[in-house]
Amino acid sequence: MAEQALSDVKVLDLIWYISGPYAAMLLADWGAEVIRVESCQHFPMYTRGVMMKMPFELVKSRVGYANHCKPSYNPDTAHNTFLLFNAHARNKLGMTVNLRTPKGMDIFKRLIKVSDVFIENNSPRVKEHLGITWEDLKEVNPRLIYLSLPGFGGSGPYKNYRALGAHQEGFGGHTYMRGYVDEEPTATSTIYHTDEAGGINAAFAIVMALYQRQKTGKGQYIDMAQVEASIPHLAQAVMDYTMNRRITERMGNRDFHGAVQGCYRCKDVRGKWVPGGMGMPPMEIVDTWVNITISNDQEWQGFCRALGNPDWTKEERFSDSLSRYKNHDELDKLIGEWTREHDACEVMHLLQKEGVPAGPVLDEKDAYSDPHLRARGFFEELTHADCGTHLYPGLAFRMSKTPNQLRLPPVPLGEHNEYVYKEILKVSDEEYAELEKEGHIGTEFV
Repeated sequence: MAEQALSDVKVLDLIWYISGPYAAMLLADWGAEVIRVESCQHFPMYTRGVMMKMPFELVKSRVGYANHCKPSYNPDTAHNTFLLFNAHARNKLGMTVNLRTPKGMDIFKRLIKVSDVFIENNSPRVKEHLGITWEDLKEVNPRLIYLSLPGFGGSGPYKNYRALGAHQEGFGGHTYMRGYVDEEPTATSTIYHTDEAGGINAAFAIVMALYQRQKTGKGQYIDMAQVEASIPHLAQAVMDYTMNRRITERMGNRDFHGAVQGCYRCKDVRGKWVPGGMGMPPMEIVDTWVNITISNDQEWQGFCRALGNPDWTKEERFSDSLSRYKNHDELDKLIGEWTREHDACEVMHLLQKEGVPAGPVLDEKDAYSDPHLRARGFFEELTHADCGTHLYPGLAFRMSKTPNQLRLPPVPLGEHNEYVYKEILKVSDEEYAELEKEGHIGTEFV
């Protein structure tokens, strides 16, 4: 395999939840040596689980059982099987140290001295209390790229506020915009879009800072607010207000630009076998859906051909783009009557053949079995010590000069302690044993 684009970069990862781990994963995917720094004395809630060693009563609930990758739940290794953590922990190394002790902080700063990048998303108060602010660490390593990724940034009246993706999404305006016309914002689901937006922007900013360091030899501090990283994704709505004083309301599946667009129910399909009884059939019936967009007259003509040019397509109320948009509700009913007679993938193929954008609404199972994604080799197999062998979502992009693949499964707590302490920090066997006794080194939370 060719040398990866970031193979000479060492990253320290002191981050929680989704955004920071996602940013570090992107860097690790392209060769950076990402070392996840954790503490056996501090359980990172929502990062390695909902709670430490969850009681068995909760394991059987959705909170416990469904959030872990291994059905045979083991409370002693649950922190290694939490799905949210496993989704973003591949290709990383892991070590443990207690940062709340002078010796632990000394170890951490020794790592900072030999690292290129440090990523964190703690509140300013936590950083100041531990002594790991930019002002503290630039004295240890002037070439360090230091990226902070809190919800609201490192300055301003909200800098100390705690926030998850759901709160940031609401703050940035996305929650208000999502949903159907006749529904309130309470009808939306949590999608944590700000975490992914913050994570990918953070990885991009770090690569830019590394490039700048090549030219100047100096590190720098990057202050990134997750909210600010996501608001540009809503730029059309923001600009419509700043220019026209219009609030973008919920539109369901309709198109902002006037195209005919919707999500239409297709033929129900037979799914998995389920136990009968209580009046329920032994075979589960699964409804399927398809998204269709008709932007112009050419696509409308292609749509009509795919349907066999039924009489209603020739009616005056559907004769041009404006008429179709004004009669969108009536058109939706007619399109829906046609799609109900076909499978979602069949609808996609019929319409795509005529140049009409259309695609089925897939669930996770469908995505894993989709022939296109399989043909491209998107999902890659990894074997995890506690979760077993599974397919994982693959690389977000491919580079012709540096072909790549997933290398390491999600990292268990403290898996690479020996490598980090003995090979990077040159700690002796005696020192290592002493650090184990003092609680710095371990593979379980206290």
